[in-house]
Amino acid sequence: MKKFAGCQTMRFLLESARPCQWLKNLSLYAPLVFWGEIFRPEGLVKVTKAVFLFSLVSSAVYLINDVVDAPRDRRHPFKKNRPIAAGKLSVKTALSAAVALLVGGLAGAYLLESYFFFLVSAYFLLQFFYSLFLRQMIILDALAIALGFILRVFAGAWVLPVPLSSWLVLSTVGLALLLAFGKRRSERTILAAEGLSLKARKTLERYPETLLDATISMSAAYAIISYSLFAFQTSPLPATPLFETLLPATVARPKLMMLTVPLVIYAVARYLYVIYEKNEGESPEKVLLSDYPLLASVLVWGLAVVAIIYWL
Repeated sequence: MKKFAGCQTMRFLLESARPCQWLKNLSLYAPLVFWGEIFRPEGLVKVTKAVFLFSLVSSAVYLINDVVDAPRDRRHPFKKNRPIAAGKLSVKTALSAAVALLVGGLAGAYLLESYFFFLVSAYFLLQFFYSLFLRQMIILDALAIALGFILRVFAGAWVLPVPLSSWLVLSTVGLALLLAFGKRRSERTILAAEGLSLKARKTLERYPETLLDATISMSAAYAIISYSLFAFQTSPLPATPLFETLLPATVARPKLMMLTVPLVIYAVARYLYVIYEKNEGESPEKVLLSDYPLLASVLVWGLAVVAIIYWL
């Protein structure tokens, strides 16, 4: 029985650590990919270690967040089933696991790279204060989420280290804001569909639908424009006269990364469709894995970026 109880506790701990959320930490690979270093074993191994350590710290944050949010989660139609809110995982066990993950993650970050340790610590503090009070402040809650993504991208660059494009950072901001405001919009829709009051989430009560719709549109446009400028400026120039021989002088030096812009436009539009028609934007990471057109567009975009940067 003790062995069974231990297995159950581990299962609930893993569920509360939210491994699906680790997808966000893949953004640490962005500087490596766009700097043309992804096939260099040393850099790839170093960033992979950084992603693992970042995931440990982010899981510690999720455990702390679930402890803080447990009273509110019990009034939510879906979050009430989270292990801590449902009483399946004790607060003491959750906090003990959070401390162990945090200490392990920060210690590993310090050994890996001092600058990386600084960013991971900043990320933890940001998320800690987000769980305590920033999430209750409209607009600032979305900006805090965007800052978390920026810290991830900078962490991926600093751990190598490699230069980081300003347009890549701005593109990250636009995407993060879109995900954050889209999440809030979907949460409102879900509560309304369940016939529940928005008081289950005080932040949602303060967010007018018109404001959310406006900020979603603004974030989507901002993400597309900033990525387009990033693609224009980072397109590699052909190193051989092949293009100059086959193409007119007007397009002999093509900005090939611009070919990925339509994929980004489609992915953003598809995410908007998911928010407004499928009402499934409450969990962006689950949307990415379950909405096959969106997943396909992201995979094709990734393959196109690798092909253009490394093979053309």
